[in-house]
Amino acid sequence: MKYSIYQIDAFTNTLFKGNPACVIPLNHWLDTSVLMKIAQENAVPETAFFVQTPQEIELRWFTPDLEMDLCGHATLATAHVLKTHLHHQKSEFSFNTKSGQVKVIVQGDRYYLDFPTRKPQSVKLPIELQKALNIMPIQSLKSRDYVLVYKTEAELRSIQIERTHFDQLNLGTGGVIVTALGDKVDFVSRYFTPQASILEDPVTGSAHCSLIPFWAEKLQKESMLAQQLSKRGGQLFCDAKGERVLIGGYAVTYSEGVCYVDC
Repeated sequence: MKYSIYQIDAFTNTLFKGNPACVIPLNHWLDTSVLMKIAQENAVPETAFFVQTPQEIELRWFTPDLEMDLCGHATLATAHVLKTHLHHQKSEFSFNTKSGQVKVIVQGDRYYLDFPTRKPQSVKLPIELQKALNIMPIQSLKSRDYVLVYKTEAELRSIQIERTHFDQLNLGTGGVIVTALGDKVDFVSRYFTPQASILEDPVTGSAHCSLIPFWAEKLQKESMLAQQLSKRGGQLFCDAKGERVLIGGYAVTYSEGVCYVDC
């Protein structure tokens, strides 16, 4: 079978920045093992697959290692494909996912993810994580992900992960967010995943389900500008809405083609 495939750089309007995702529309769901193999073949942080019916759009996300329960940048990329390449006239898309219904609101050339809030709570760091970090945080919290707070952006840029200890962590679909006040934006972050083929994620929309409520309370602000400090980098427009968060960003298409799957 022949399937369309799009590669999108999300949370950026500059090619080769942001977080790359592949998006593949399907007529029906293939076996999970096949979806996993396609994601491994694509070798980008996430591959999004969706099946559209007259009533709804079902959406799933895969890294090269596992199926995710929530992914921001690949959801944004999917909305970009629907709007830009499949020419949908809607200004709002609703997706049925493993994390329930998530929405993307289109405002001009910017996409806003409407995601659930995941407010982190204070925790003690596991010994494996303490040994993996070259700089200790001033505060540690956890929701799905660990959220480690640092004093400065400069500290955040200097963080290095020792993988031998780090990969002993078993966080399921979670990871480790490190964050600090930004020098030129409200807050900055980086995101690392244990046992993953890609240790540092370029831009992590789902991490902001925890970062937004934390920094909104800390800064006493509802609307904030955030930056992820990976090598590729990305910018996120953040709004705290109680039980929901809005995570906004741009997207740019890198490629459009077909893939052939004989199964």
